[in-house]
Amino acid sequence: MSAVFEVRHSVRPMTETDLPRIHRIELASYDHPWSLGNFADSLHAGYSMWVREAGGEVIGYYVMMAAAGEAHLLNLTIAPLWRRHGLGRDLLDHCVARARDHRADCLFLEVRMSNVAAIGLYRGSGFADLAVRRDYYPARGRREDALIMKKDLAC
Repeated sequence: MSAVFEVRHSVRPMTETDLPRIHRIELASYDHPWSLGNFADSLHAGYSMWVREAGGEVIGYYVMMAAAGEAHLLNLTIAPLWRRHGLGRDLLDHCVARARDHRADCLFLEVRMSNVAAIGLYRGSGFADLAVRRDYYPARGRREDALIMKKDLAC
């Protein structure tokens, strides 16, 4: 059994005291990370924000905005050392459940076209390709397209 599962895991709402650790994970994960202010603003705006903990340490998080019968996954990240153990899928399942709690009929997201692992995760979780948003993301010296994906949540 993997050491990942020998540690107690839990998911709980994000708090302001989580922001420094979340931002460290964000910086370690992306060339163009969200700023600490992006997270703080989302928290203060009342977005659905959750952290995954292992042994009391924050190892992942997501940010979702829900309104008018729709939800939008804005950020889902697992700390680099904790990836490839199904934790992202578990956190995504939690996000889908929270979107349903908000009575959303569908959940949207954008993902970098180069993020093959994330696209596989989302497709494997029932998301369908919807469109491509050209030059959506900053990239090294250029822009990168985003794949827009959608999961229908209505039963």
